[in-house]
Amino acid sequence: MPSVNPKRKILTLCVIHQKNHEQSRILLGMKKKGFGAGRWNGFGGKVEEGETVIEAAAREVREEAGVEPGPLTKRGILEFTFENDPVRLEVHVFSCDTFTGRPAESDEMKPEWFDESEIPYAHMWSDDSYWMPMLLSHKNFRGSFHFDRPSTADYQAKILKH
Repeated sequence: MPSVNPKRKILTLCVIHQKNHEQSRILLGMKKKGFGAGRWNGFGGKVEEGETVIEAAAREVREEAGVEPGPLTKRGILEFTFENDPVRLEVHVFSCDTFTGRPAESDEMKPEWFDESEIPYAHMWSDDSYWMPMLLSHKNFRGSFHFDRPSTADYQAKILKH
């Protein structure tokens, strides 16, 4: 169970990645509101009281993408900090290659498939280009990124340290 620490938030992120002999693609969502609005991202969010990290990741995929994920594989942990903000975000990153249902837009996200060679990194968080290739190669990772401030639809956060 995650500890309660006002200076640390435990979050999840799940990237649905399907690869076969003909195609490799990922499902991302355009964040419509809240933290990171206007950016493509995987599906995830806060771990609610009484949930495990993996339960939270699966719930967020259901809520944001409208699909029931198959088995989730933990790929990494990323820590994010921002200038003049004492809160550390600890994000547990998962991948998933199977699901049931059809991706559907939610209040928070608009899902869309991208060919692995056409991932829209310019419209994602600037750290994604560091760890996403490892996730797509089925490698585990751990990293930390210190930003100037959060990304928005009009602003790409600058990595000050990683």
